[in-house]
Amino acid sequence: MTDTSMICAGIDVGKSHLDIAIHPGDARLKVAYDTAGLKRLDAFLQEHDVERVGFEASGGYEWRLMVHLRASKRPTARLQPAQVRFFAKSRLQRAKNDRLDATLIAVFTASLETMPALPDARFDRLSAEQTYLEQIEQQIALVKTFAETAVPDIVKRRHAREIARLETCRKMHMLRLEKMVRDDVDLARRFDLLISIKGIGPRSALCLIIRMPELGHASRNEIAALAGVAPYDDDSGKHRGRRKIQGGRQRLRKSLFMCAFTAAWHNPDLAAFYRRLRGNGKQHLCALIAVARKLVILANAVLARNTAWTPKYSHA
Repeated sequence: MTDTSMICAGIDVGKSHLDIAIHPGDARLKVAYDTAGLKRLDAFLQEHDVERVGFEASGGYEWRLMVHLRASKRPTARLQPAQVRFFAKSRLQRAKNDRLDATLIAVFTASLETMPALPDARFDRLSAEQTYLEQIEQQIALVKTFAETAVPDIVKRRHAREIARLETCRKMHMLRLEKMVRDDVDLARRFDLLISIKGIGPRSALCLIIRMPELGHASRNEIAALAGVAPYDDDSGKHRGRRKIQGGRQRLRKSLFMCAFTAAWHNPDLAAFYRRLRGNGKQHLCALIAVARKLVILANAVLARNTAWTPKYSHA
C-alpha cells in the first residue's frame, strides 16, 4: 500500500513557467523556467521536506527539469500524460489548468507504489540527436511531396537540390550518431548485436538502442507493450472482440515497422513466419504487425543472451 502521509510534489511543466503543488497540503508555487526559477524550486522542495517529485512529460520541455532533478537524491518520476489524464478521469475531474494539473500530478505521485526510474543520463544527448535525425527525415519526406506537385521545371530543380542537401545532412548525422554510440563500450556491443539480426540495419539499431534502453532487461511482454505491438483483448461476457495494438512509443514503432517490412522477406525465420500467417488467411498488415512483435522480442532475447543472432533455418 502507498503511504498517504508521504509528502510529494507535482510539477506541471510549461514553456516558460513551472507550476508546483505539494500533497498533502495546499502549498503552491509558480516560478519562471530558468536558472533562478530552478533555484527557487529547490528551496521550496527543501522547505516542505518533499520526499517524492513527479512531473509530466511535456513534448521535450521537461528535459531541462529532469536533468536538474536527477542531480538531487530525491526520488523523481517522469509521468506520461495519459497516466495523469486517466487518473483525473478516475477522480471524475474534468477541469484542467496548470495549477490543477500540478496538484493532480502530486496526488498521483503519492499513489505510486514504486517510482519509475528516470532515463539514463547517457541518453540525454543521444535522444536529442536521434530526434534531430528524425526531423531531417521528416523534412525530406515533406520536400519530396512538394516536388511531386511542382509544375515548372525550375521549381522541380530547386526541390531536387534541397532533397540532395537534406540527404547529405542525414548521412553525415547518421555517421555522427553511430560514432557517439560506438564511443560507449556497452552501447557499441548492443549496436553490433542488433545489426547481427537480418532485417535490422544501422538506422533502426540506433533507434532501438536510444528509444528503448529497456531492451534486453525486460520481459518479452513488456518489450512488446513498450514498442506498441502487443495485442490487447477486447472481451466482455460472451463478446469476443478483435484483438488490437495500441499505445507504445510512436517513433520507435515507426522504425520497427520498417524493419518488419525487410524482415518479412529477407530474414529466413521471420519470412517463414510471415508466409505461414498469410497462408492461414491473415491480412498483410496483421501479419506484418506480428512480424514486428516477433522482431522486437528477438532483439530483446539477443541482447539478454549477449550473443549474436543465428537463424534457425538455413536456405541454400
